[in-house]
Amino acid sequence: MHTHIVFFWLKDPDNADHRRRFADGLAHLVKDPRVTQSTIGGPANTARDVVENGYDFGLVATFDSLDAHNAYQTGPHHDDFLAQCKDLWSRVQVYDLA
Repeated sequence: MHTHIVFFWLKDPDNADHRRRFADGLAHLVKDPRVTQSTIGGPANTARDVVENGYDFGLVATFDSLDAHNAYQTGPHHDDFLAQCKDLWSRVQVYDLA
């Protein structure tokens, strides 16, 4: 199993149209058949010093294998997401778990 965790900071987080576009893009992204499980959301605003709450969107996607994840990253859902949403974020942080 391979888990892909991604956090996004939007350039204009108060822009409702950008937030909708981004949420729609993430929803399309996880429709890739190689994604076995996914969660999309924003910060839970938990009040602990060790919790990062400064991001705007988070994505957790699970794959059967690293090979499936690698194929997903060059697939049409991922390409569509980049084409539609890359201009909306100012920072992205990725964590991959094996």
